[in-house]
Formats: sequence, structure tokens, C-alpha cells
Amino acid sequence: MNSERPTEDEFQAFIDGVLDEAAHARVEDYLVGHPQEAERIADYLAQRGELRQVLRPIAEEKVPPRLDLDRIVAAGQAESRRPWFADWRAMAAGLVLLLAGGASGWFLHGVPVRESGGIAALAREAADNYAVYGADHVRPVELKADARDELVKWVSNRLQRPIAVPDLSTSGYRFMGGRLVATAHGPAALFFYDDDRGTRLAMLVRPMEVDKNAAMTEHDLDGTGGIAWSKDGLGYGLVGPAPPALLHPLADDARRQIDAAI
Repeated sequence: MNSERPTEDEFQAFIDGVLDEAAHARVEDYLVGHPQEAERIADYLAQRGELRQVLRPIAEEKVPPRLDLDRIVAAGQAESRRPWFADWRAMAAGLVLLLAGGASGWFLHGVPVRESGGIAALAREAADNYAVYGADHVRPVELKADARDELVKWVSNRLQRPIAVPDLSTSGYRFMGGRLVATAHGPAALFFYDDDRGTRLAMLVRPMEVDKNAAMTEHDLDGTGGIAWSKDGLGYGLVGPAPPALLHPLADDARRQIDAAI
């Protein structure tokens, strides 16, 4: 029996059904001897099946006429047969826009352009991941609270930075556990908390290439309140189903603990 643990990429390829026969057999062999991993992968397979079922009507929709490939090719061929002088007005207008664009680019070359990986992006990533995992009543976290040390080591290694998990129990929120998630700016840690009423909060943590040190800002994205900030190249986004003003004291408490621990 194969005891070497497959990589997460291999697990994902197994779930997607794209492994070759030998690799697929190795993963299956490993799962037979590791029931906890088998349960996790089974959950992912079930979710994949549910998504495919939900999205099947969209996939089976007929292609709209405007997107029909034969129609697009025919239109392109007809366009290519037009005499060059038929488009001289468009060519002239394009030249004017090109010159104007070049001039404006020169005049603005000294103005810094704000990249998309800053605090605003962090807040959006926190809200999006909260929407996905916060509503999951089966497996919102990958490692539960009783595996806190293992979780901290895991996410710290993946983010290549020491990561601290704040304790929000004095505010009535128990630590549930956490997981690694993907963002447009690399991997991030996602920690979950809940209270006696089942209200869940999440905190997303990831390295920052932009806004490496930023003061706390309040966000309200699609009904999810959030507080985002960064320090020394690490960004933090606390989100939940509450107005940002109510989350601010929790974020202040979390920041104090993180600053003391790191």
C-alpha cells in the first residue's frame, strides 16, 4: 500500500478526474489507508457533483447567434474584403486617439498608479472567501480548533511568514479553525470564529506587495462588513454579517494580540 501522501495538486487533479491511470491508482491506494483524507476528498467530490448538477442547465444552453463561430468567421471574412480606403475615417480617428493617449501618458508618467493588490483587494478577497466558506455547514475549516498548532505551522510555512491566530473569546467568539485559500495575490490563511447564536466571523491573512503598512479601513461589500489593515507586509481582513462599526472593536482586539505575538 502506498503510504506517501499525494500533494494537494494531485488531490485536486484526482477530484477533477485529470490524473493518468497510474497516478489515479496511487491516490486511491493512499486514500484506502487514510480514512480522514478519504472523507475530505469525498466531500470535495460531492461538492463538485453538486456544482455540475446546478450548472448543467447553463452548460446545455444553445450558443447565442451573436457568438456562433461560423457567423463570426463569416463576418471577419466579409470585413477583410472591404477596400482599405473605406475605413480611412476610422484610421484617422485611431491615429488621433493614439497621439492623444501618448501625450496624456507622458504628462501623467510621474503620477503613481495604485496597484490592485492593496487593502481594497484584500477586503474583497476576505468578503469573497467568507461568502464561500462561511455558508458551508459541513466543512467551513480544514483544520479545527483542536489542531490550532498544526494549523499555525501549516499556514506560516505556506505564507513564509509567522502567523498568529487572535483569541476573540472575550468578545463572545470561539475559534473554529482555519484553512488555506487561494487569492489573486497568492495563498492566504482564513480563520473562522462563531458565537452561541451561530454567527460566524472570518479573518483572512496574506502577504502584501502593495499597502504593506496601512491603517484600518472599513468596508461594506455586498452586505458583508469588514475591517482591513496591514503591518510589516502582512494584511488582515476581518469580515462578518455586521456593520463595520460593530466589527471595529473586534479588529482592534485582534490587532493588539497579533502585534504582541509577532
